[in-house]
Amino acid sequence: MSFAASVLTLYPEMFPGALGLSLAGRALEAGTWSLDAIQIRDFATDRHRTVDDTPAGGGAGMVMRADVLAKAIDHASPEGDVRPRLLMSPRGKPLNQARVRELAAGPGAVILCGRFEGVDQRLIEARALEEISIGDFILSGGEPAALVLLDAVVRLLPGVMGNAVSGEEESFENGLLEHPHYTRPQEFEGREIPEVLISGNHKKIAAWRREQSERLTKERRPDLLALQPLPK
Repeated sequence: MSFAASVLTLYPEMFPGALGLSLAGRALEAGTWSLDAIQIRDFATDRHRTVDDTPAGGGAGMVMRADVLAKAIDHASPEGDVRPRLLMSPRGKPLNQARVRELAAGPGAVILCGRFEGVDQRLIEARALEEISIGDFILSGGEPAALVLLDAVVRLLPGVMGNAVSGEEESFENGLLEHPHYTRPQEFEGREIPEVLISGNHKKIAAWRREQSERLTKERRPDLLALQPLPK
């Protein structure tokens, strides 16, 4: 069974975008995964195809309407659909590699791309949406975030990467940032490949790579070290 993604958006023309190229694009063409970009405005009931309204209690901006979004979600994910329903939101739980792997192991996802000031909270509760953030910054809408999430997931689907081991030795897979990489030429502008990497001693190479991962993580993401299990 292939991974099926349904994206609810005001800009379906943004999809597949970069997902139609490279590994994800080849996998899409091969049927390893599918993508259905659904126009939210198709579920509006007035002649202006209105999907938003002023916020209750006042304030700037507009809020996406619960009734319109509910119809769109129910169309994309009818009763019995076991796919998780995701809302790309800056207030969501940060996306991490563990959640990406969980999604890649499942049947797909229904992804709502928010716009304006956000989505009516009643819709989030009524349709059990899981709010996900890709970082502590604000985008113009959820579409770029959805593309990022899908790219992270699709590359982990069986057969998408040429070497499955590649996905097991990357940043965050073991709770650390990835070690530095080198390739030919052996000397570049006076900089040599570290001697240990051309020694042929795989035990020393593994130890060096672990040491480098720990060093980089300590320098750039000390928060990740706090999540490492204590030595026994």
